[in-house]
Amino acid sequence: MNDILNIASYRFIAIVDVDAVAVRVKALCEQHELKGTVLVSSEGINIFLAGTDPGIHGFLAELQSDPRFGGIAVKFSRSGFVPFKRLRVKRKREIITYRDGRLHPENGRAPSVTPETLAQWLDRGCDDAGREVVLLDTRNAEEVVYGTFEGALTFPITKFTELPEAVESRKEALAGKTVVSFCTGGIRCEKSVLRMQSEGYSDCYQLEGGILGYFEKMGGKHYQGRCFVFDDRIALDPMLDPLIETPGF
Repeated sequence: MNDILNIASYRFIAIVDVDAVAVRVKALCEQHELKGTVLVSSEGINIFLAGTDPGIHGFLAELQSDPRFGGIAVKFSRSGFVPFKRLRVKRKREIITYRDGRLHPENGRAPSVTPETLAQWLDRGCDDAGREVVLLDTRNAEEVVYGTFEGALTFPITKFTELPEAVESRKEALAGKTVVSFCTGGIRCEKSVLRMQSEGYSDCYQLEGGILGYFEKMGGKHYQGRCFVFDDRIALDPMLDPLIETPGF
């Protein structure tokens, strides 16, 4: 039975009291007997947690009582076991390491496209203005092996900080086209679009909710394979079912 509820969520938001937020979040996780990883920084929060339905929903209700996290977008999936071995709540310089001090995602979101709109564009072969659409995978090569969007531009990178140089190497292929950047849950594609905007790309978007958000709304349409996740489930298919069904195998 898939009686474990898993969540993935993030929000770029200015946090001055980082240590206090981390302490409170850890206490909430322990109170609701959750395992997983939560990263807190001055630019926001990044959450991967698993537990019972009452535990997860209790945690989210209390987290969102803080106005900074009210209405935070959450992606849900189920599994037959808790795919995390322990709880880690950590203070970090960035909730996703990119090392570009020019970017301040907590000050404003990158433009986005919904899963429904992206599917329409891919069905049609162009965006609403008739421009060619290029899907840009911001994940590393190990993740891409498990699956990606049909025809997506992928890179042989090992970490997110290598992405800007990789994108620059394909600048001519992206010129004059509408670029939709995507990742697992949205956090990397959001930062990558902010970077691309700063470098003069005028028609670039993040996929709202990333691949997992797309799976929730559109299933596997225009997608090949699974989506790698950073826990013991290894990867999820478009129905959000895990590759690993039993812990230890």
